[in-house]
Amino acid sequence: MQKLWIANIAPGTSDKDLKAFVAKYAPEAECTHIQRVEGDGSRPAAVMTFAKADFVTIGRLQARLDGMFWNGRTLSCSTTIR
Repeated sequence: MQKLWIANIAPGTSDKDLKAFVAKYAPEAECTHIQRVEGDGSRPAAVMTFAKADFVTIGRLQARLDGMFWNGRTLSCSTTIR
């Protein structure tokens, strides 16, 4: 199971919008779960789980999204395997 951590998401971004954004860059990677990580609220984050995506696909997605400017915020991304 592959996971993608995305930080500095604009407040109010819906799960649907986040899934659509990620699908734009990796349509073959289907997100099966999103866990929100609110912290102090200044840099909301989410951990997205992809059950059928391989490590290479999620690695490329992470590299593409890390540092990208989206919805008025610069995103920070990393990957994990579980």
